[in-house]
Amino acid sequence: MESQVLMDASSSSPGARENKDEDYWRYQPLLKAALKGDWDSAKGFFDQDPDALTAHITDAKQTALHLAISSGRSIEFVGKLVDLMPPEALALRASQGRTALHIAALYGNTKAAVILVEKHPTSLYIRSYDQNQLPLHFAANGGHKDTLLYLLSVTKEDDPVSKPFAYPSGALLLYHAVDSEFYGSSARTNPPAEHYIALDLVGRHPELATAKLVDGKHALKTMARKASAFPSSVRLNRWQRLVYSYVPMENYADQDHNRSDIENPINSSQVIAQKHSWARILGTNFPNSVSRKLQAMLWKVLELLVPHIKHVQKQKLMHFQAIQLVKSLCEKIGSSNDSEVYELICYVIRIATRYGIHEVVEEVVESFPLALWCVDKDGYNIFGLAVIYRCENVFNLIYQMSGHKQDMMFVVDKNWNTMLHLAGRLAPFDKLNLVPGAALQMQRELQWFKEVENLVTPGYKEYQNEGNEFPSMVFTKEHKKLVEEGEKWMKDTAKSCTIAAALIATIAFAAVITVPGGTNGTNGVPVFSKANAFIVFIVSDAISLFTSTMSLLMFLSILTSRYAEGDFLYVLPKRLIIGLVTLFMSITTMILAFSSTLYLVFGNNKEWILIPVAALACLPITSFVFLQFPLLVDLISSTYGPGIFGKKSDRLFY
Repeated sequence: MESQVLMDASSSSPGARENKDEDYWRYQPLLKAALKGDWDSAKGFFDQDPDALTAHITDAKQTALHLAISSGRSIEFVGKLVDLMPPEALALRASQGRTALHIAALYGNTKAAVILVEKHPTSLYIRSYDQNQLPLHFAANGGHKDTLLYLLSVTKEDDPVSKPFAYPSGALLLYHAVDSEFYGSSARTNPPAEHYIALDLVGRHPELATAKLVDGKHALKTMARKASAFPSSVRLNRWQRLVYSYVPMENYADQDHNRSDIENPINSSQVIAQKHSWARILGTNFPNSVSRKLQAMLWKVLELLVPHIKHVQKQKLMHFQAIQLVKSLCEKIGSSNDSEVYELICYVIRIATRYGIHEVVEEVVESFPLALWCVDKDGYNIFGLAVIYRCENVFNLIYQMSGHKQDMMFVVDKNWNTMLHLAGRLAPFDKLNLVPGAALQMQRELQWFKEVENLVTPGYKEYQNEGNEFPSMVFTKEHKKLVEEGEKWMKDTAKSCTIAAALIATIAFAAVITVPGGTNGTNGVPVFSKANAFIVFIVSDAISLFTSTMSLLMFLSILTSRYAEGDFLYVLPKRLIIGLVTLFMSITTMILAFSSTLYLVFGNNKEWILIPVAALACLPITSFVFLQFPLLVDLISSTYGPGIFGKKSDRLFY
């Protein structure tokens, strides 16, 4: 922080530094004291030179107060310095017209902001020279939520001079709030003047929803790029998904239903599907108020026991608020008479499709049904873009359509490419990397092609583009390198597993011949043939031999496969799944056979021997699970799972 302040302090034109070097160097002790928060040194300097209280001590026209606030070292230093200064001196500007309150907002120094506002409230309405920004704008742009909430609570909306929330000031504030992801606040009661920030701004000032800044920035455009603000773009593990589904949103929804500044509030059941109802858990006979109190108490207990739950709760609350904001923006834009609305909406829906945010697409189409027919300069509608960028969340909306499903698939661009030609293109690099391994990436690409092929009319399968290429030809050309990489990945995996399977088969075969304890010299019957542990040994060793042999054959079949591009859809993944499953079974049963042998030979009928043997036996099995099981799960899920396509919601999409 200190180095940044020093850089700001030294930034100026060469001419200015040349003229005032002597004066600025005279204030070097005061500058160092302000940066370090050394009040005693600063007070001694002020006693000798009272004018230093308001003097510009850097070539960036910063005073000691500016530097003390930006360093954030000592709030006591700031408080004592403000006490010595006359109120009007707090309005002194540094470079770019920034007052001390601007600096406090920029650096998120909330305590300093409180001190400054209490002594000089009009600082709230002083604008900087760069974009005429208030301290509110600096706090929002800097991402300092606590500072912004405080400034919002003390700023008067009806100030006749500054008009902080009127256009363009309000539009810039809304943009900064959305860009910093201040859709709402995580705490609703502390401080008392809590705000939903962006959502409140739109509710109280509907004209801001259509207000566009000079450089084309707009709140809804920004929301269309905020993929992390919506549930569809967040990847959670199973435990997090379970917690996410139980996080209660009813309290937030109810409070917003009672807010007079939000029209037609969003239905929380439409925003985030509550798979598990808290009412069912707590009992249907509880009154709503009692149920909510029990929910709140239960949730607080869980937060104390499992702190990580708070992260999931905040994440779901942000998703809830983001969807509310999008809905509110769409409603306000829809009720306006702005002639540029259609252009704005078409841009937003294309960007949201590009980022795979189906929630924004749904809200936009619900408020503006004509947006469904928006196309870009190449003639692609939202489903064409979804195919190009492999955004299955948006593409799946086609299954929620009624009568226009076929119309949406009739896409022919300026190069005569159909929707199936678009599916034949290679997916963007960032989408390919979401799938582990080149073989599974190739499988995902085939799944996309087959899914689009099932939806287009039969004639499109033989439709030639401008280069006289059929869709299948485009697919083969675009995926030639990926097929080679998938072949290499499959062969490398199969070779590694083949060695392991061959070793296990060899060991299992040798073990059954040389049984533990040997055989009876007279009749050849194993010495421990009547022991229960021996039966466990024989059965597990036999299973290990058969499964390792099966695994070996599967991996050999992968190595000798022809590797046609169609084989990556089912044939090769199925063989790899069978090979990995049988290999896991052979390892498990081999360890079990070895453990039973240890007990037979060294156990001497002592049951406690089983405990350390079992514990040690779990180590290789657990290692295999952690190292290879994720790959096996991905293979099974991708090949035999529900898939990424299909109807995901009962909500009608046009």
